[in-house]
Amino acid sequence: MSEMRNALGMTTFLFLVSLAIGVVATIANPEIGQQLLEFFKEAILWDIMDSSPLDLALKLFLNNIQACIFMFLGGASLGLVTFFIIATNGLVIGSIIEAVRQEQSVVYVAAAIIPHGIFEIPAFIISGALGFLLARALWNEWTASCDAGAYAAGLGKTFLKVVLPLIVIAAFTEAFITPQIIHFLV
Repeated sequence: MSEMRNALGMTTFLFLVSLAIGVVATIANPEIGQQLLEFFKEAILWDIMDSSPLDLALKLFLNNIQACIFMFLGGASLGLVTFFIIATNGLVIGSIIEAVRQEQSVVYVAAAIIPHGIFEIPAFIISGALGFLLARALWNEWTASCDAGAYAAGLGKTFLKVVLPLIVIAAFTEAFITPQIIHFLV
């Protein structure tokens, strides 16, 4: 349990530091945030914005579960892929949050993130922590002190029991509830 707590702490720290770097970079150079926001709109939003809420929830679920699986299984790269995904997401999210805050307001950003983010962000952090634990198990197996396969099976069960439901709830919240909150507040 302390291993999981340490991995969660490390993953949270990495995500928050990269998020802060994204915010600071966009404050220093707003063009960075605008370019990322435009890329996000063109690459992702155009495909999902015209969807029905149920289709949107499915697309959000598939996108987020894919990211979580990559973070978890990225541990097989001794955590390099996991690290990269967490840091990149933090930088991009931080930058986009700041760009939207500059255009809209803090209230708008909070309304757009908090409803589903209370489920989605923990799912990402837990997935990252599981990836780092997988990396550690592989390392320990190579030094002859652990059965990484058995350990990975336990991590997989945690992924299915914790991350999967969080991603399902986040997707439905983001598709059905978040837009209503934004509409109410804006």
